[in-house]
Amino acid sequence: MTSRPNPFATRFDLIQPLIDFGKSSQEGLDPAIQELVKIRASQINGCGKCLQMHVSDARRNGETEERIYMLDAWRESSLYSDSERAVLAWTEALTRVEQTGAPDEAYEALKSHFSEEEQIKITLLIAAINAFNRVNIGLRVRSVVPGGRKAA
Repeated sequence: MTSRPNPFATRFDLIQPLIDFGKSSQEGLDPAIQELVKIRASQINGCGKCLQMHVSDARRNGETEERIYMLDAWRESSLYSDSERAVLAWTEALTRVEQTGAPDEAYEALKSHFSEEEQIKITLLIAAINAFNRVNIGLRVRSVVPGGRKAA
């Protein structure tokens, strides 16, 4: 495998604007909503580094194991509120935008639960986590497994 730079370790100055963007996009949003967005987009994109980080953050914020485990099947689960379902549908629509085109139905569901400011922040948060996923996957920034080993 070709060695690729880890911007978090070698060029933090270049990744800092993305970090700042990610932080500002979620200011004022419910922490549970923030983590659901980050975990779901990272599941879709297959970003182990982000999954590890955001599942850990969600647990620390009081998220239940059952809701974390069922997130990939949120449509079939009664564990999520209508507002969370709207956010998850919007997250999937924007993460898969080449397939979905950001359908009106998903946007209308989001709009029915969130203010204009929240809609914009949620959309920016989805954009930010997708950018982080692409940086981590593209540059092969790997997660660390228990014991300090890097995941293969």
